[in-house]
Amino acid sequence: MATFLYRLGQFSFRRRRLVALIWVALLAVAGVGAATASSSASTSITIPGTEAQRAFDLLNERFPGTSADGATARVVFQAQDGDLTDAADRAAVEQVVGQLATGSEHVLGVVDPFQAQAVSEDGATAYAQVSYDAKSTELGDADREALRDAAQAGRDAGLTVEIGGDALTEIPHTGVTEVIGVAVAAVVLVITFGSLVAAGLPLLTAIVGVGISVAVITALSGPLELNSTTPILAMMIGLAVGIDYALFIVSRYRAELAEGRKRAEAVGRAVGTAGSAVVFAGLTVVIALAGLAVVNIPILTSMGLAAAGAVALAVVVALTLIPALLGFAGEKVLPRRARGAGAAERGATKENLGTRWARFVLRRPVAVLLTGVVGLGAVALPATSLELGLPDDGSQPTSTTQRQAYDLLSDGFGPGFNGPLTVTVDARGAADPGAEAERVAATVSGLDDVAMVTPATFNEAGDTAVITVIPESKPNSAETEGLVGDIRAETGDEVLVTGQTAMAINVSQKLNDALLPYLALVVGLAFVLLMAVFRSVLVPLKAALGFLLSVVAALGAVVAVFQWGWLGGLFGVDETGPIMSLMPIFMVGVVFGLAMDYEVFLVTRMREAYVHGESPTEAVVTGFRHGARVVAAAAVIMISVFAGFISSSESMVRMIGFGLAVAVLFDAFVVRMAIVPAVLALLGKAAWWLPRPLERVIPNVDVEGERLNHGVGDSASSGVAGRETSRV
Repeated sequence: MATFLYRLGQFSFRRRRLVALIWVALLAVAGVGAATASSSASTSITIPGTEAQRAFDLLNERFPGTSADGATARVVFQAQDGDLTDAADRAAVEQVVGQLATGSEHVLGVVDPFQAQAVSEDGATAYAQVSYDAKSTELGDADREALRDAAQAGRDAGLTVEIGGDALTEIPHTGVTEVIGVAVAAVVLVITFGSLVAAGLPLLTAIVGVGISVAVITALSGPLELNSTTPILAMMIGLAVGIDYALFIVSRYRAELAEGRKRAEAVGRAVGTAGSAVVFAGLTVVIALAGLAVVNIPILTSMGLAAAGAVALAVVVALTLIPALLGFAGEKVLPRRARGAGAAERGATKENLGTRWARFVLRRPVAVLLTGVVGLGAVALPATSLELGLPDDGSQPTSTTQRQAYDLLSDGFGPGFNGPLTVTVDARGAADPGAEAERVAATVSGLDDVAMVTPATFNEAGDTAVITVIPESKPNSAETEGLVGDIRAETGDEVLVTGQTAMAINVSQKLNDALLPYLALVVGLAFVLLMAVFRSVLVPLKAALGFLLSVVAALGAVVAVFQWGWLGGLFGVDETGPIMSLMPIFMVGVVFGLAMDYEVFLVTRMREAYVHGESPTEAVVTGFRHGARVVAAAAVIMISVFAGFISSSESMVRMIGFGLAVAVLFDAFVVRMAIVPAVLALLGKAAWWLPRPLERVIPNVDVEGERLNHGVGDSASSGVAGRETSRV
């Protein structure tokens, strides 16, 4: 591996104009593809194999032309005098209904609240249901503007009018804090390298990689029906790892120059050693993200594969474009004071902060280990109260019209009205379909927590009925979840329950069932990969256990902020509620991959020192002397990039941005910087033990670059033998 990457680095360095031109061309082609793509992304969630999805598919089959997956809007009216039956108020409502029916060519129909008896018992609140023949993301600005104009006409007539449903849903966007995150990354790079050119290289290559990734995803969003959050998450993860991977290679290149090697040789060795760590770190991330496909939820699969593709591209960019740009940069990658023959060696023997910290941990390994574990355990405690659900209008900020419509409906019709259950009765095999539907309705009416059951509505063929059930409790309550279970248990196989609430319950159950197999797959594959990297059993085991600490602590922080509301105002959380069902398993996948990044980058330096003859404790110090500063800088950069997405308009993106930022903080600075050296100090030589049978089976990938010292490249001076003494 090291030899191949060494040659790849030197090729990219020598043919830098060709390599740079290829990447620019790829970026241009991807950009053109994204700009000319006609289809938009999707905001829908499908859950194959679940009862809720089967019911949804049955409705599309038995009720053709009704666009069961089309956008809907609930226009909610409230009279300021408390009585919508007043002639003037009623006329105003009917005027709005008429305007809604003619405002957009995509409107299938509008249900008049007075004809549908959609008026609260006190007569103060009513709603009109608007159905569209297109999905929410397929509606244009003109369609949404017509909806808002109709509502404004009602307000002008003296009514309170708010709009719920998904018709106003637009493709999510991110906020200006993204730019702040990148700016923070730039400042950290300048401080780390002391050179604007060196700081600019990781940013430039990361932007190229992310630009290609996002453009390709955007171009494929329509044909592949990718979710609208997919490109945002690919951008988030691709930008973070792209900067970090480039940072490690540039840092190693500068260290090789400090050893006195020629530029071409330094590039080859940097890519051969640090590049090997980048490859295996990237592989762990790709395995973790691509493994999300085992859950069999299309949105999760597309998000995972797209992000995995962005990471893979970031690895290739780091291995090829960085060497090319280093060729253009010359000595400008070094601080001004270090340019010139021999100047790079200044301060080589000075003890840095990483060295002093490593020695501190090695003197008190038990105390550091217990402090880290207990601290993360305390932060993880809120995770025991984790509640899962899918976001609805009730999770929107109180300033939005969707949230205000939600509250008006809840006050006027009861909390369960915002989470209706759609009960589908497949009566094709029944002798009397009408009697079968009545039996189901009567059974459901007798269950606990049922506020109302509507009469059955049949399709044209008369073999399928739809019954709407309004729970007494709010959509995300345990009582409503129990009601869904009771309906499914009491009504028979021919009855299917769907709707947003039922779908959320199915999603949570499917994710719970998939979590352990997913963890086994991802951790198992990564464990084998890390055994090949470190030639050890205990080091990969320690890495996996450290990851579990990081991810559980991060989930605890997410629950505390987004579910409990602690410090919610600081992070823009206007409304607390259940954690997005997809969040835990997605975060597990991403955090596992990123945690292994820092494990690989930090511990490979220790492995390299140990292979070259240092004692286990000396190897830990050497690893920290050369890697701690760079790993810390990489973590701060990644935290900044992830935190930049907390301002996103999409609740899931905002939650994931916060969760990943906190997870990287815990993993990099508590697990990898404190717990890892403490455990290695306690294990001693046993940390690098590999049973003989495994030693014969597992290939030696030479991630530490030992073969580069035997027949490939030159030696800077006698006694180097791959061991570096420079301060990065």
